[in-house]
Amino acid sequence: MDFINSIRQTKQDSFVLASMNEEIRNGALKAIAEGLEANKEAIFQANEKDLKAAEETCLAAPIVSRLKFDQHKLDGVVEGINNLIGLPDPLFRELLKRELDEGLVLTKTTCPIGVIGVIFESRPDALVQIASLCIKSGNCSILKGGSEARNTNRVLFDTIYEAATAAGLPAGFAVLIEDRAGIDELLKLDEYVDLLIPRGSNAFVQYIMNNSKIPVMGHADGICHVYVDGAAKIGTAVPIIIDSKTQYVAACNTAETLLVHRDIADVLIPALADASGDKIEYRGDEKTVSMIGCAPATDEDFSTEYLDYILSIKIVDSIDEAIDHINRYGSHHTDCIITEDIDSADKFMSLVDSAGVYLNCSTRFADGFRYGFGAEVGISTGKLHARGPVGLDGLVTYKYKLRGNGHVVADYASGAKSFNFKEL
Repeated sequence: MDFINSIRQTKQDSFVLASMNEEIRNGALKAIAEGLEANKEAIFQANEKDLKAAEETCLAAPIVSRLKFDQHKLDGVVEGINNLIGLPDPLFRELLKRELDEGLVLTKTTCPIGVIGVIFESRPDALVQIASLCIKSGNCSILKGGSEARNTNRVLFDTIYEAATAAGLPAGFAVLIEDRAGIDELLKLDEYVDLLIPRGSNAFVQYIMNNSKIPVMGHADGICHVYVDGAAKIGTAVPIIIDSKTQYVAACNTAETLLVHRDIADVLIPALADASGDKIEYRGDEKTVSMIGCAPATDEDFSTEYLDYILSIKIVDSIDEAIDHINRYGSHHTDCIITEDIDSADKFMSLVDSAGVYLNCSTRFADGFRYGFGAEVGISTGKLHARGPVGLDGLVTYKYKLRGNGHVVADYASGAKSFNFKEL
């Protein structure tokens, strides 16, 4: 079957999957978890091939870190699937029920989006998470992973596909694209694809948006900030900063810029440099350079998603300056304030225009699994439909159902009848 016919079949099967009850969808997820465990040696062998190829082509260390799929990663995705099974069904939920007039009842009910195309980076575990979330939410998925994970993605997809179809899902519930040319074909298929979620560089996301009529949801850069207020505790601030920067440096929710209030900078910055040792490379403004002897930061540094053990530092005179900096240079992803002043915290969390705004905790918490969403298909920095980590709720939409008994609008237009709204 050629590519377009395959996607056409997926569109047809999306109506079948949308009507399947929770028991069938959860049964497919259970079968997938068992299949991944049973086929783990083949998955690990395929991943070794990808890792070896990455080493030969000298891929950057953060990409290699994302690429690795070992027992730890397998345990993580299986746990995620099992948690997903335990979450409430996002479909067929009644959001509104209103009687417009006697015998004329309006309901608003959740339903799947339909066919979702997700283009993601080198993480093979993302393939499992995305496919699983789409099944739980009743959506068909078109999956395109990075070429550096080709072998791992193929074995993972085959394992998922075999398990899910054996458990009763339609044949078109998922499609794997394995070459870059397939992306350009996909972008043209607005008749069959309802939503695109690209995960990659800003340039890549802009390319997708500019070359397709399909609605696009997602984020580009993850330029996240930690602001240490003058009323912060050093003992609270330092571990949060280090965790935000180093816990998993290749993630989009890793802190890239540290803003420090002038009143606390003389104590905080040297304490941070001592605690982090050689693990973090700092780039700072003039005063920071004089304190810890780091490289000077340029304006470009404050606009850069390093995805590396590099942190730019700027000392600010006020919380207002910190907020202005974040709203100017940030990517509206996740930003944190560290303070003991509740008024400052409230102001920051109100005025910073980001999908996630935190108080006294690591930016690394910006994650669908950690939010209890059952993993995520990505993080949206937009403001329409879904924002922040996109889990089950972000993968459903709704429809209005109106049930009547011979009702016609002419009766209401003429005044023979009138609406009598009543919440049910």
